[in-house]
Amino acid sequence: MEPDDNRRGWAERSGDFSPEYYARIGPNEVSETLLAVFEHYVDDDADVLEVGCSSGRHLAHLRDNGYENLTGIDINDESFDVMAEYFPELAETGTFYTGAVEDVVPEFDDDEFDVIYSVETLQHVHPEDEWVFEELIRVTSDLLITAENEGNSPHRGREGAEVSYVNDEFPLYHRNWKRVFSELGLAQLLSEPGKRDTVRVFRVL
Repeated sequence: MEPDDNRRGWAERSGDFSPEYYARIGPNEVSETLLAVFEHYVDDDADVLEVGCSSGRHLAHLRDNGYENLTGIDINDESFDVMAEYFPELAETGTFYTGAVEDVVPEFDDDEFDVIYSVETLQHVHPEDEWVFEELIRVTSDLLITAENEGNSPHRGREGAEVSYVNDEFPLYHRNWKRVFSELGLAQLLSEPGKRDTVRVFRVL
């Protein structure tokens, strides 16, 4: 799959894995793990960016627990209409950008955010767009958190492949996230495997 096709698929997504699909599920186990990480490492006035925020269920959970300086990026422009319906306080108080991470993040200043996190989003970045990982590091001053599928589920293991296809529709690129961000100069502080995703906390040195 070419990078533009990959991005277009997410921009036009409906049904399963769409903004409304995630809004209906609401906060989940990963939301709780992220909150625990935030409560340990992050001040409640920190500037926070979620990459691939969809309709905002994880950001809404943070907001409900005292974090207010919240920003999100999502490629699907329906995300923010759905957010207004399901999480209206977040929609009213947060800052949101519609577009691909590869297009939006380069527009931010160095160290603009204290914390950047991603939930099952970086795993879909096309190999030709991996340069954006360095951009994420550039715009965060402290922490980068990944919550990505690393084969925890018995049905979505790597099996030696660099890429698999979810529902035979869109690619999931299998990466060793500790190696990716360690080689880019970050230090891993925490690794917490879950039922589906592994949460990793990295610090900018």
